[in-house]
Amino acid sequence: MSTLEQRVLLNDLDLNLHMNNGRFLTICDLTRVDLFIRTGLLALMLKNKWAPIIVRHTMDYKKSLSPFQKYSVSMTISRWDDKYFYATHQFISKGKVVAEGESTAVILGRKGVIPPAQVIEAVNARQGRTEALQS
Repeated sequence: MSTLEQRVLLNDLDLNLHMNNGRFLTICDLTRVDLFIRTGLLALMLKNKWAPIIVRHTMDYKKSLSPFQKYSVSMTISRWDDKYFYATHQFISKGKVVAEGESTAVILGRKGVIPPAQVIEAVNARQGRTEALQS
């Protein structure tokens, strides 16, 4: 899980003076990068020339975020299958969910998609862990 504490900045705003819907997706990218760094996956991706690719992203917007409003955003890898990772994203401000969504992603290598099980095994090996996989 990755959680970041943020504040709406002026460059996040649209013409309605609330956080732009596209900015929510960019902030979701930041949670992924945070997770890549903290787990060691970023180093593995650089070493192996793997690339993280979002193939689908949905977002439901429930409330606006105003200029300078504080919020937190969290991302959890909720599951995976033979090809895709699935992550849930939740934006919370003042104890209320203001937006939530899901992204579907792959890790792409030189010869195509790297199976999630292989990615997880590589991360566990880098961290010195040997755990059974559970999707």
